[in-house]
Amino acid sequence: MRLVSTKERAIKYRNQGYSYRMISEKLGLSKSTLSDWLKEIPYTPNETVLKRIQFAPAKSAQIAHNRKVREIQTIKKLAKRELGHLTKRDLWLLGIGIYLGEGTKLQETAKIINADPEIIKLAIKWFQKICGLSIENFTLAIHLYPDNNIEASLNYWSKVTGIPKNQFGKTQIDRRTDKTRKKQRKLPYGTAHLKIKANGRKEYGVRLHRRIMGWIETVYHASIV
Repeated sequence: MRLVSTKERAIKYRNQGYSYRMISEKLGLSKSTLSDWLKEIPYTPNETVLKRIQFAPAKSAQIAHNRKVREIQTIKKLAKRELGHLTKRDLWLLGIGIYLGEGTKLQETAKIINADPEIIKLAIKWFQKICGLSIENFTLAIHLYPDNNIEASLNYWSKVTGIPKNQFGKTQIDRRTDKTRKKQRKLPYGTAHLKIKANGRKEYGVRLHRRIMGWIETVYHASIV
Protein backbone atom coordinates (compact mmCIF):
# COMPACT_ATOMS: atom_id res chain seq x y z
CA MET A 1 0.00 0.00 0.00
CA ARG A 2 1.34 3.44 -0.95
CA LEU A 3 2.24 5.69 1.96
CA VAL A 4 0.11 8.86 1.94
CA SER A 5 2.27 11.87 2.81
CA THR A 6 1.26 14.54 5.31
CA LYS A 7 1.12 17.06 2.49
CA GLU A 8 -1.27 14.88 0.50
CA ARG A 9 -3.51 14.56 3.56
CA ALA A 10 -3.44 18.34 4.04
CA ILE A 11 -4.44 18.87 0.40
CA LYS A 12 -7.28 16.36 0.76
CA TYR A 13 -8.63 18.15 3.85
CA ARG A 14 -8.38 21.52 2.08
CA ASN A 15 -10.27 20.21 -0.94
CA GLN A 16 -12.93 19.00 1.51
CA GLY A 17 -13.36 22.59 2.72
CA TYR A 18 -11.49 22.56 6.03
CA SER A 19 -9.84 25.74 7.33
CA TYR A 20 -6.13 26.08 8.07
CA ARG A 21 -6.91 25.98 11.80
CA MET A 22 -8.82 22.71 11.55
CA ILE A 23 -6.21 21.06 9.31
CA SER A 24 -3.53 22.23 11.75
CA GLU A 25 -5.44 20.56 14.59
CA LYS A 26 -5.85 17.33 12.63
CA LEU A 27 -2.26 17.02 11.39
CA GLY A 28 -0.25 18.93 13.98
CA LEU A 29 1.21 21.32 11.39
CA SER A 30 1.81 25.04 11.68
CA LYS A 31 -0.42 27.44 9.74
CA SER A 32 2.65 28.83 7.98
CA THR A 33 3.45 25.36 6.60
CA LEU A 34 -0.15 24.90 5.49
CA SER A 35 -0.19 28.33 3.86
CA ASP A 36 2.91 27.39 1.88
CA TRP A 37 1.45 24.04 0.78
CA LEU A 38 -2.15 25.08 0.12
CA LYS A 39 -2.00 28.69 -1.06
CA GLU A 40 -2.81 27.72 -4.66
CA ILE A 41 -5.80 25.52 -3.87
CA PRO A 42 -9.23 27.19 -4.29
CA TYR A 43 -11.14 27.19 -1.00
CA THR A 44 -14.84 26.72 -0.26
CA PRO A 45 -15.60 26.29 3.48
CA ASN A 46 -17.59 23.19 4.39
CA GLU A 47 -20.55 23.04 6.80
CA THR A 48 -18.33 22.28 9.78
CA VAL A 49 -16.29 25.42 9.15
CA LEU A 50 -19.41 27.53 8.64
CA LYS A 51 -20.82 26.33 11.97
CA ARG A 52 -17.69 27.55 13.76
CA ILE A 53 -17.85 31.07 12.38
CA GLN A 54 -20.38 33.51 10.99
CA PHE A 55 -21.19 33.10 7.30
CA ALA A 56 -20.21 36.64 6.25
CA PRO A 57 -16.60 36.46 7.56
CA ALA A 58 -16.24 33.00 6.04
CA LYS A 59 -17.53 34.22 2.70
CA SER A 60 -15.17 37.20 2.83
CA ALA A 61 -12.19 34.95 3.62
CA GLN A 62 -13.19 32.59 0.79
CA ILE A 63 -13.40 35.42 -1.73
CA ALA A 64 -10.03 36.85 -0.65
CA HIS A 65 -8.35 33.47 -0.79
CA ASN A 66 -9.71 32.57 -4.21
CA ARG A 67 -8.71 36.00 -5.53
CA LYS A 68 -5.20 35.26 -4.30
CA VAL A 69 -5.26 31.84 -5.99
CA ARG A 70 -6.28 33.38 -9.33
CA GLU A 71 -3.58 36.03 -9.07
CA ILE A 72 -0.88 33.43 -8.30
CA GLN A 73 -2.00 31.28 -11.25
CA THR A 74 -1.98 34.29 -13.61
CA ILE A 75 1.48 35.43 -12.53
CA LYS A 76 2.89 31.91 -12.80
CA LYS A 77 1.55 31.54 -16.34
CA LEU A 78 3.17 34.85 -17.25
CA ALA A 79 6.45 33.78 -15.65
CA LYS A 80 6.39 30.51 -17.62
CA ARG A 81 5.94 32.39 -20.89
CA GLU A 82 8.71 34.83 -19.98
CA LEU A 83 11.16 32.03 -19.22
CA GLY A 84 10.37 29.94 -22.27
CA HIS A 85 12.12 26.66 -23.11
CA LEU A 86 15.00 25.69 -20.83
CA THR A 87 18.16 24.36 -22.46
CA LYS A 88 20.75 22.02 -21.02
CA ARG A 89 23.00 25.04 -20.46
CA ASP A 90 20.19 26.70 -18.47
CA LEU A 91 20.05 23.60 -16.24
CA TRP A 92 23.84 23.70 -15.92
CA LEU A 93 23.82 27.31 -14.69
CA LEU A 94 20.79 26.72 -12.46
CA GLY A 95 22.55 23.81 -10.78
CA ILE A 96 25.64 25.92 -10.22
CA GLY A 97 23.42 28.48 -8.47
CA ILE A 98 21.88 25.80 -6.28
CA TYR A 99 25.29 24.45 -5.36
CA LEU A 100 26.54 27.96 -4.62
CA GLY A 101 23.72 28.39 -2.12
CA GLU A 102 23.24 24.88 -0.71
CA GLY A 103 26.40 22.87 -1.50
CA THR A 104 29.51 22.18 0.55
CA LYS A 105 32.47 24.42 -0.30
CA LEU A 106 35.29 23.70 2.15
CA GLN A 107 35.18 19.89 2.25
CA GLU A 108 36.23 18.38 -1.07
CA THR A 109 33.12 16.22 -1.31
CA ALA A 110 30.12 17.11 -3.47
CA LYS A 111 27.14 17.49 -1.15
CA ILE A 112 23.89 19.48 -1.11
CA ILE A 113 21.73 20.05 1.97
CA ASN A 114 18.11 21.20 1.87
CA ALA A 115 14.69 20.47 3.34
CA ASP A 116 12.83 21.30 0.13
CA PRO A 117 12.20 18.11 -1.90
CA GLU A 118 12.03 20.11 -5.15
CA ILE A 119 15.55 21.46 -4.57
CA ILE A 120 16.87 17.97 -3.83
CA LYS A 121 15.17 16.53 -6.94
CA LEU A 122 16.56 19.32 -9.09
CA ALA A 123 20.04 18.75 -7.64
CA ILE A 124 19.81 15.03 -8.51
CA LYS A 125 18.72 15.88 -12.06
CA TRP A 126 21.64 18.31 -12.35
CA PHE A 127 24.19 15.76 -11.14
CA GLN A 128 22.80 13.20 -13.59
CA LYS A 129 22.31 15.39 -16.69
CA ILE A 130 25.33 17.68 -16.30
CA CYS A 131 27.85 15.69 -14.24
CA GLY A 132 27.05 12.26 -15.69
CA LEU A 133 26.19 10.50 -12.42
CA SER A 134 23.75 7.61 -12.00
CA ILE A 135 21.45 6.82 -9.07
CA GLU A 136 24.12 4.51 -7.62
CA ASN A 137 26.36 7.54 -7.03
CA PHE A 138 23.98 9.11 -4.53
CA THR A 139 23.74 8.61 -0.81
CA LEU A 140 21.19 10.34 1.38
CA ALA A 141 21.34 11.07 5.10
CA ILE A 142 18.24 12.49 6.78
CA HIS A 143 18.49 14.87 9.74
CA LEU A 144 15.34 14.89 11.86
CA TYR A 145 13.85 16.41 15.00
CA PRO A 146 12.20 14.51 17.86
CA ASP A 147 8.69 15.20 16.52
CA ASN A 148 9.47 13.60 13.13
CA ASN A 149 8.43 10.03 12.36
CA ILE A 150 11.66 8.30 11.34
CA GLU A 151 10.22 5.52 9.17
CA ALA A 152 7.72 7.84 7.44
CA SER A 153 10.50 10.35 6.74
CA LEU A 154 12.84 7.75 5.24
CA ASN A 155 10.04 6.36 3.06
CA TYR A 156 9.13 9.88 1.96
CA TRP A 157 12.66 10.85 0.87
CA SER A 158 13.23 7.52 -0.85
CA LYS A 159 10.02 7.98 -2.84
CA VAL A 160 10.78 11.62 -3.67
CA THR A 161 14.36 11.04 -4.83
CA GLY A 162 14.22 7.50 -6.22
CA ILE A 163 17.21 6.62 -4.04
CA PRO A 164 16.75 3.19 -2.39
CA LYS A 165 16.94 3.15 1.39
CA ASN A 166 19.93 0.80 1.31
CA GLN A 167 21.90 3.80 0.01
CA PHE A 168 20.88 5.98 2.96
CA GLY A 169 23.41 7.00 5.57
CA LYS A 170 22.84 7.17 9.30
CA THR A 171 19.78 9.16 10.35
CA GLN A 172 20.59 12.00 12.74
CA ILE A 173 18.16 13.28 15.39
CA ASP A 174 18.70 16.85 16.55
CA ARG A 175 17.69 16.83 20.22
CA ARG A 176 18.80 20.34 21.14
CA THR A 177 15.84 21.84 23.00
CA ASP A 178 16.22 25.38 21.66
CA LYS A 179 16.50 24.10 18.09
CA THR A 180 13.57 21.73 18.54
CA ARG A 181 11.16 24.49 19.60
CA LYS A 182 12.14 26.54 16.55
CA LYS A 183 11.79 23.74 14.01
CA GLN A 184 9.00 21.66 15.54
CA ARG A 185 6.29 20.89 12.99
CA LYS A 186 7.91 23.12 10.36
CA LEU A 187 9.93 20.33 8.72
CA PRO A 188 7.64 17.26 8.70
CA TYR A 189 10.30 15.10 6.99
CA GLY A 190 13.47 16.77 8.23
CA THR A 191 16.41 17.86 6.11
CA ALA A 192 18.06 15.80 3.35
CA HIS A 193 21.85 15.65 2.98
CA LEU A 194 22.52 14.53 -0.60
CA LYS A 195 26.10 13.31 -0.99
CA ILE A 196 28.01 11.98 -3.98
CA LYS A 197 30.05 8.80 -3.74
CA ALA A 198 32.67 8.06 -6.40
CA ASN A 199 32.23 4.27 -6.47
CA GLY A 200 35.83 3.91 -7.61
CA ARG A 201 35.68 6.59 -10.33
CA LYS A 202 38.10 9.44 -9.68
CA GLU A 203 36.13 11.92 -11.76
CA TYR A 204 33.22 11.63 -9.29
CA GLY A 205 35.31 12.12 -6.16
CA VAL A 206 37.50 15.07 -5.25
CA ARG A 207 37.83 15.99 -8.92
CA LEU A 208 34.08 16.51 -9.26
CA HIS A 209 34.03 18.87 -6.30
CA ARG A 210 36.98 20.84 -7.70
CA ARG A 211 35.25 20.98 -11.07
CA ILE A 212 32.08 22.37 -9.50
CA MET A 213 34.08 24.95 -7.56
CA GLY A 214 35.73 25.95 -10.83
CA TRP A 215 32.31 26.50 -12.40
CA ILE A 216 31.22 28.61 -9.43
CA GLU A 217 34.40 30.70 -9.57
CA THR A 218 33.96 31.26 -13.31
CA VAL A 219 30.34 32.34 -12.92
CA TYR A 220 31.20 34.59 -10.00
CA HIS A 221 33.96 36.44 -11.81
CA ALA A 222 31.92 36.70 -15.00
CA SER A 223 29.03 38.27 -13.10
CA ILE A 224 31.12 41.09 -11.61
CA VAL A 225 33.02 42.12 -14.76
